[in-house]
Amino acid sequence: MNEAEEMRIDKWLFSVRLFKTRGQATEACRTGKVHLNDSPAKAAKPLRVGDTVSVRQSPITRTLKVVGLTGRRVGAKLVTDFAEDKTTPADLEKLRLAKRDAGDSSHKKPGRPSKRDRRLIHRFTDPGPA
Repeated sequence: MNEAEEMRIDKWLFSVRLFKTRGQATEACRTGKVHLNDSPAKAAKPLRVGDTVSVRQSPITRTLKVVGLTGRRVGAKLVTDFAEDKTTPADLEKLRLAKRDAGDSSHKKPGRPSKRDRRLIHRFTDPGPA
């Protein structure tokens, strides 16, 4: 296998920043969320320039055309040298909104109040000296 002509699909997905880890890319391939040229792709499936990769990401399916191959993870600004995004702008907006909404719920902490919260509760419930 010549590395200049083909590479593993999970390695490429990690390199073009679609997944934070290569393990996540491999898991997505194993669970059927990744398709190569409209057929399900295993993690070790060889990928070539010109192929079309579809990845199911929560509310949408991202579609990318392989423009180049790289052996290492590239910076966000260089992703366009290796992948051409064919996803519609409406779908990208839907993904952006879903990520924003998911981020809003993460900072609401259930459970015990913090020390600061307890002080505020105590200050509110205890009238103190009058």
